[in-house]
Amino acid sequence: MSVAKKRVLITAGASGIGRAMGEAFDMEGFDVWVSDLDPEALSSVPPHWRRSHVDVANEDAMAAMFAEVERVWGGLEVLCANAGIAGPTAPVEEVALDDWRNCVAINLDGVFLAAKFATPLMKQAHKGSIVVTSSTAGQYGYPYRSPYAASKWAVIGFAKTLAMELGGFNIRCNVICPGSVEGPRMERVLEREAATKGMTRDEVYQGYASGTSLGRFVQASEIADMAVFLGSDAAKAVSGQVIAVDGHTVNPDPKV
Repeated sequence: MSVAKKRVLITAGASGIGRAMGEAFDMEGFDVWVSDLDPEALSSVPPHWRRSHVDVANEDAMAAMFAEVERVWGGLEVLCANAGIAGPTAPVEEVALDDWRNCVAINLDGVFLAAKFATPLMKQAHKGSIVVTSSTAGQYGYPYRSPYAASKWAVIGFAKTLAMELGGFNIRCNVICPGSVEGPRMERVLEREAATKGMTRDEVYQGYASGTSLGRFVQASEIADMAVFLGSDAAKAVSGQVIAVDGHTVNPDPKV
């Protein structure tokens, strides 16, 4: 890594992809700080990680957390803006406005607020890396998941704008687009989508797996490996990029 100080804050870092990111950065010698809305998950992270119970869509709570980061650490090298929710699975005419707004608040507002408060810390040091978790739904669309897809497209535009805005301060911003990731969250998506499409869970699973060149779902650790690369000096000339870690999606809406 060849950086004097290595400090990373990961939103939604207590489980799933965020937890895998924390473990990967920890292995590389980073000090790790995770935020999460789930107190039980937070209680299970390694004891040497710092942790905050925070709603990423709450501006006051996010401001307070980053003020604590500045007080305790004095700076920040890497931000992984990872928090997100699946949102409703339904035809667009059946999506409630409140469900739409909640999905956008977590997935888009949460990224905005994390970047808003991390950026001053990075500007002080004239260096930093912001890694945003989007989705292949932000590249291709996602039937029956309109709030999720819209928010994931939006964070890509936001991240590309940040890369342009912050490049002069030696701050990079890149986007990771996971595909179908093995784990409890995707299992919930599979069950909901199966119910919506009148299919079995296994049929939906096979449809997604067969829609990739590698013919499989990806692991959270594989997403984490990309985050560590983008946060490291090895990627010091990589900014404004959207990188899919998805086994190469060749059919974003496979039919079975």
